[in-house]
Amino acid sequence: MTNSYASSGVDIDAGNRAVELMKDSVKATYNESVLAGIGSFGGLFDASALKQMDSPVLVASTDGVGTKVKLAASVGRYRGIGHDIVNHCINDILVQGARPLFFMDYFATSKLNPEQTADVVTGIAEACKESGIALLGGETAEMPGVYRDGEFDVAGTIVGVLERSRLLPRPNLLAGDLILGLPSSGPHTNGYSLIRKVFEGADLESVHPELGCSLADALLAPHRSYFNALYPHLDKVKALAHLTGGGFIENIPRVLPENLSAVINLNSWQVPPLWKLIQEKGNISTEEMYRVFNMGIGMVAIVDKSIASDLQSSMSEPTFIIGELIDGEQKVILK
Repeated sequence: MTNSYASSGVDIDAGNRAVELMKDSVKATYNESVLAGIGSFGGLFDASALKQMDSPVLVASTDGVGTKVKLAASVGRYRGIGHDIVNHCINDILVQGARPLFFMDYFATSKLNPEQTADVVTGIAEACKESGIALLGGETAEMPGVYRDGEFDVAGTIVGVLERSRLLPRPNLLAGDLILGLPSSGPHTNGYSLIRKVFEGADLESVHPELGCSLADALLAPHRSYFNALYPHLDKVKALAHLTGGGFIENIPRVLPENLSAVINLNSWQVPPLWKLIQEKGNISTEEMYRVFNMGIGMVAIVDKSIASDLQSSMSEPTFIIGELIDGEQKVILK
């Protein structure tokens, strides 16, 4: 009996077809700095522009989408997952003041479905293009025996740059600084293990009148990027916090000094109805909701109170003053 790679569950031809389906989308993200991308052993990025900076600092981050991929797979929706991973990573380096340069993706599955794989990577490429990032390279892995049939995972790495003098958070945070909240597009990429438990057995395609859409639409809305909204205004910002896993309780203290706390006024914005549905159906305490989820606020900016109103007026979308800094012990107080 003659064995082959295909007989072990790995189909090289399927991998080649996936690359063929996605390559135009990937190439559409290239700019003049990309010297070698898809098909190369390593992506090449011309970094000579960094010479024009006074003190360039590279910022890198790696992340995944978590168990949102199981929800996406259960309803056969894949492209939004590509947006999720890119935008999550963009936001994570934005909070330190960086603009993204390039992105690398990793897609792994039990058995390669070229159309499914290409759909995810096309979503990645679309999100990269929206924020002017090159999708410099990636890896597609077929791993029978590691993943169950039909399951997949996606992760990504981003590299960005900023001037050292513009690093966030700034050292001049003070009691009385205001906290601005920017709306989220949904649960983003966090809390999905709890969400899946809450809605276990539910019809995800059913339309809930209070949501104005199906449960699947609400839960799988792509994680939004805050780069285009916030980057032009970073000179007015003292600190940013991306509300990912850990919600308000865990993420805001990450940018506070030891002598300051944050007070969040819970009635200062309209919490979208999805969160009430999750809380009631799951019988979840309010504190736990704000410790796990973003509750409709995906990014917070801490600013001097004297410029908060001007900053809000100059931004391209609605923002909410959701709290302020007080003397304290690096904690979040919900009021």
